[in-house]
Amino acid sequence: MPVVTSYKQGTPSWIDLATTDEAGAIAFYSGLFGWTEEAMPMGPDQYYHMFSLKGSTVAAMYKQGPEMGDHPPYWATYITVDNADEAGKRAADAGGKVVMEPSDVFDAGRMVMIQDPQGAFVALWQARNHIGSQIVNEPGSLAWSELMTTDSNAAGEFYSKVLGVEAAKMPMPGMVYTLLKVDGHEVAGVMDLTPEMGPMPPHWSVYFAVDDTDAMTAKAESLGAKVMVPPSNIPEVGRFAVLQDPQGAVFNIIRVNNPPQ
Repeated sequence: MPVVTSYKQGTPSWIDLATTDEAGAIAFYSGLFGWTEEAMPMGPDQYYHMFSLKGSTVAAMYKQGPEMGDHPPYWATYITVDNADEAGKRAADAGGKVVMEPSDVFDAGRMVMIQDPQGAFVALWQARNHIGSQIVNEPGSLAWSELMTTDSNAAGEFYSKVLGVEAAKMPMPGMVYTLLKVDGHEVAGVMDLTPEMGPMPPHWSVYFAVDDTDAMTAKAESLGAKVMVPPSNIPEVGRFAVLQDPQGAVFNIIRVNNPPQ
């Protein structure tokens, strides 16, 4: 997969991890995916840790501040927009909440954090010097973004209004999955939370590409991860697993049958 140089509006483009243990998270993800880390100062004793794969950025991490209380560590999703201010206004007009007003992130870009009507948080990112992940769909990089929600129909309508994406239904065994598309290309998915999943708030989840789901699950366990969902097949899609890192953040890994080229 060539290095990505830009993202179209509506495309998930960046992920970062809020964690309680910077050193522990660096050791875990570097050991699992072969990432290298570079600490970028953000303030007194504050760092934004950039993770790279093959010399290109793939994700980032920072330590949770006291303002986050006892919120468990989590992976956050950023979606590219052409104009953060306008996107924030569209989100509010469509029934969402602007939880962090549009603001510049140094010279990297401009961001607005929103909460959709069902309760999921997501960042909308207007890129400047930082376009997001420079590699995707390769082992160790972002492969898919998925919204877990209480109302996939309403969520599809909301993101269509805010981002201009197309929401298209895709029947799957035992459920209907919603695909979000940009210019006809699938960029993310939406699915309803089920009682079997237990008490879980609406949220955006991340999938990392792997070559071998079973082997990577075993490797993650050896590094201290907990297996939430063991390796399982998704018919005609691939094989995935749900893992929880040693600090408590949940993420997915997947071997896609036919990854994008």
